[in-house]
Amino acid sequence: MEVFTIIYSLLGGLGIFFFGMKLMSDGLQAMAGDMIRNIINSITANRVMAVGVGLGVTMLVQSSSITTVMTVGMVNAGLMTLKQAIGVILGANIGTTITGWIISIKVDKYGLLLVGLGFIPGLFGKSSKTQHIGKAILGIGMVFIGLTTMSHAFVPLRESQSFLNSIAYFAGDNYQAYLASVLMGCALTMVVQSSSAMLGITMALATTGVINYHTAVALVLGENIGTTITAILASIGASVNARRAARAHATFNILGVMIMLLILPYYFDFIEWMVPSDASFKNPDGTQPNVGAHIAMAHTMFNVTATLAMLPFLNTLAAFVTRITPDDSKEKAVPHLVLLGNPQDLLPATSLIQAESEIKKMADIVSRMYKITREYWHEDQEDPKKLAKILDYERITDNIHKEVTVFLCYVMERPLSHQQSGETQNLIKIADELESCADYLERLAMYRERFRGGDSLEGESRTEFFNFMDEVQSFFALTIAGLEKAAHYNKTGIFTKSQELQIWADSIRDNHLNRISKGVYKPVTALTFSDMVVALRKIRTHAFRMSESVGALYVKTE
Repeated sequence: MEVFTIIYSLLGGLGIFFFGMKLMSDGLQAMAGDMIRNIINSITANRVMAVGVGLGVTMLVQSSSITTVMTVGMVNAGLMTLKQAIGVILGANIGTTITGWIISIKVDKYGLLLVGLGFIPGLFGKSSKTQHIGKAILGIGMVFIGLTTMSHAFVPLRESQSFLNSIAYFAGDNYQAYLASVLMGCALTMVVQSSSAMLGITMALATTGVINYHTAVALVLGENIGTTITAILASIGASVNARRAARAHATFNILGVMIMLLILPYYFDFIEWMVPSDASFKNPDGTQPNVGAHIAMAHTMFNVTATLAMLPFLNTLAAFVTRITPDDSKEKAVPHLVLLGNPQDLLPATSLIQAESEIKKMADIVSRMYKITREYWHEDQEDPKKLAKILDYERITDNIHKEVTVFLCYVMERPLSHQQSGETQNLIKIADELESCADYLERLAMYRERFRGGDSLEGESRTEFFNFMDEVQSFFALTIAGLEKAAHYNKTGIFTKSQELQIWADSIRDNHLNRISKGVYKPVTALTFSDMVVALRKIRTHAFRMSESVGALYVKTE
């Protein structure tokens, strides 16, 4: 019966811990969404800045796995270079050590207090910001309660001789025991896929006196390797640089742990010297009150030291993972959307950045499609290659529109701030309008087939049509300029130009009908010319609607 009690207490405590971590992470992400976005946008070629970005984001979201998966996704989307990604991952390794310090607090004193303080604003707060703050506090409290529950579940194991015999090999003060503990920590973290959870379990085992300080530190080193599996799994099927970033993370952590193993006994003494207390001190009840701070310090010093040591060799690490992960030339020849995985695993802020990147590419494709459609119409003879290219562009925009919309709908299921929710809706609208513009460009190209019977568009009607087509093209370019830089968004100019084009469309269609009535053109051309003008008018309409969403998305003040 005692075994059953231990199991359900352990699982229950672990469940409360996981749920608390999720609440805390979601609350922090929603509160810091704009800050995370600004931090990510500040990434430069400076490797120290990249490390700072990884450190900052991980401290805000309390999960190195989220940060590394985010980094792999941004590399896959072409928003981050390999060297920048490696720097961010190194910073994430430091940022995740904050979790250890949070856990090392005497959790039994503060868990219920924080739950009591957090649940009222978290569940009944009037503003979304208040709710997110409450959820973060509630999550921290549940983390503490979960750890306390797990600690209580481990207490009987101290008296179980069969259990102590089973872990005796790991508890020895020799290199075989250290290596076995590292491998065990790595394996368990790969299964759980959460270094924070395994760190919590390790610290609970240590504080209750089930395992000693040396075993706990060796387990934590193994957990540093095991946590890399998350990014490796996320990189499966991604671009070559995304796979390189994931492998750089694994290489760095494996190399750091291997070097640390060589000097581990001296490292134990160093941590004992840094933390002014005896890690092995035991209370009368058998608990080890000081070991938590020692484990947190060992975790922090390992990651900080390893990162500082690796920074000068960042180019070497990038060259190494590039060599072991050769480029696939076929990958470049296949057009595909580079959004990565399930947005449920990514930060909302970074999901929106990835979606923006794809929409900008979509706008560029529509611009190229417009240019080649004009060339196709302007040439005396039909060019089947140009028509095929136009149809291919339309197919690509359909695929991007579908995937971006589905991606953003999943993002909307995450806890979002009011601003992030508005950004998501505006991105969906922009994708819709771009796809509609591409549809009408395809129709416009297909209308040329109606002139195969000997009819043609010549003279003043042809001149007016191409002038109008050029003006609509320049209007489209004006509306998407704000996608690249908010300063290029000209609301007044867009509105004025849109009104002029609408009046002009009616004018040139009426002019063509007058020419037909005078016998200049055959009556059959009236329908085709009208359809051509209507297609351009629709492009103007969708471009104008898109500009409204672009303005709402990027322009903060008028």
